[in-house]
Amino acid sequence: MALKSSCRGPSEVVKYEVHIITWNVGSAAPPDDITALLGLNVGDGNTDMYVIGLQEVNSMINKRLKDVLFTDQWSEVCMERLSPFGYVLVTSQRMQGLLLLVFAKYFHLPFLRGVQTETTRTGLGGYWGNKGGVSARMSVFGHTICFLNCHLPAHMENSEQRMEDFESILQQQQFEGQAATGVLDHDVVFWFGDLNFRIDDLEMQVVKAAIDNNKYTTLWENDQLNMAKDSETVLEGFQEGPLKFPPTYKFDVGTDTYDTSGKKRKPAWTDRILWRLRATAPAGAALSGGNRGSISGLTSGPKVTQHYYRSHMEYTVSDHKPVSSIFTLQFPYRVDVPLVTLIVEDEWNSVADATAIFKHVPSYARSSWDWIGLYKVGFKHHKDYVGYVWAKQEEADFHRQEHQVTFTEEELPKGSGDFILGYYSNNMSTIVGVTEPFQIQLPTSGPGISSSDSSDFSSEDDSTVVMKMRSRSPSPGKGKHRRHRTGSRSGSRPGSRPGSRPGSRPGSRPGSRPGSRPGSRPGSRPGSRPGSRPGSLEQAKLKELNTGDDPSSGSKTESESAGRPAGGSSPPPSAPAEKDKPAEDSGV
Repeated sequence: MALKSSCRGPSEVVKYEVHIITWNVGSAAPPDDITALLGLNVGDGNTDMYVIGLQEVNSMINKRLKDVLFTDQWSEVCMERLSPFGYVLVTSQRMQGLLLLVFAKYFHLPFLRGVQTETTRTGLGGYWGNKGGVSARMSVFGHTICFLNCHLPAHMENSEQRMEDFESILQQQQFEGQAATGVLDHDVVFWFGDLNFRIDDLEMQVVKAAIDNNKYTTLWENDQLNMAKDSETVLEGFQEGPLKFPPTYKFDVGTDTYDTSGKKRKPAWTDRILWRLRATAPAGAALSGGNRGSISGLTSGPKVTQHYYRSHMEYTVSDHKPVSSIFTLQFPYRVDVPLVTLIVEDEWNSVADATAIFKHVPSYARSSWDWIGLYKVGFKHHKDYVGYVWAKQEEADFHRQEHQVTFTEEELPKGSGDFILGYYSNNMSTIVGVTEPFQIQLPTSGPGISSSDSSDFSSEDDSTVVMKMRSRSPSPGKGKHRRHRTGSRSGSRPGSRPGSRPGSRPGSRPGSRPGSRPGSRPGSRPGSRPGSRPGSLEQAKLKELNTGDDPSSGSKTESESAGRPAGGSSPPPSAPAEKDKPAEDSGV
């Protein structure tokens, strides 16, 4: 895997591999198998990040209502396919038919910071989101990157309108609190989607003959986007690899045959992936602002190398073919010190072992809503935890270098497997520290365990079966020697049970917020039970009113302890208590 070790010489260039996919799915349901599209059947395991941009995801009103209550089909199938390989959903953004998904290896999560998303509607003069752009920006090991997924106006005659809409999207998308406030202010920009540019000045017969004979040069010279690069200022700096694959639009659905309908649309490369590097200064000037090492002969920003640029003709559920490309980003330096370091024993063989120590850098601003999640290796996203504890900071802890938390028996899985811990920052809305995988092998409680309590974590569940079938790296902690697990660079292993909802029991209501426990409030002392098993926030509030608990007293109900973080009056939006709360434009 790329970035296996954090120990690199000052002159060594760091490489980061990004796999980008764009596909106008034409309101279709996902195909049965997207393995080839993701390159998982031939992949060498070096991909660090997947970025998937979809257009025309079914946005009919009944479908949108369902997607608000449940995870949409496309997000779910991508998570289920990628999570066994150690990829975690970093962020997603949905605007009607536009969907953007960003996945990364779980051990990269602490170094993906400042994650923000934006949407811009351009349909019907900016009032409708069937056309427009959705973006995600972040800092990757200290370098700013923006991914922009667009769906621009259709039809041959609208080339100028496409350029105007693209320029409007760039102007309207502004990010808060970051050095890179606009899309083009980032070190690297990837622009992709159904850009809808067509092939000018050639008759249908000429275009099809060129396709049949694999002579794409003539078609490329008449491609509207390529011609616009010479005249449109907004395209300055954007690069694209050679179009060595057949035009990806328009096909009869279910076939590889270009449009035979009455409209007989002329084939075109509507689906594209481009990139742009920000103008960079000499390395010495950029490195003076911090301790980033000394890299002679390199500019201050990343370099981008495209490995391939291709279409996937085997997918026929849409009238478009998906397009993908793999890039290697070369970083002249890397910010790779986690904000929070977690230390955990190599094995948990009893409940008494279920403790963890964490420490943070002096500049990290903790929140009373921070929490530490216990994740099974192969988890889908930061809310897909088995259990969690609050990383509350007491007044007496301010000058302590290390802090300890304890997981109760009810927070632990009923069975064995490989797990990691992740520290979630409420202020940053992301995981800022992870451990390497460690093993949990707790003694079972016998036949008294109910099926609903044990089915998610049984040693014979779907995820364990996958783990037995696939071994990408040695399973940690096999020996008797006990040691601490801290920052992760280990390979990933399958582990997430397909279709399960994070933190919820089988049969629970899909729309509930499984992170909270009725009658419990976040912010209990470290190591205490932060809540009961999955229940809705509304139930918790109702029970609180009925019992008349004093929020500041720390009193307990019949079965749960109650607590509240300093200054908090209700669970935060990103806290486990609201893990499945739907967002209007969120894909997940």
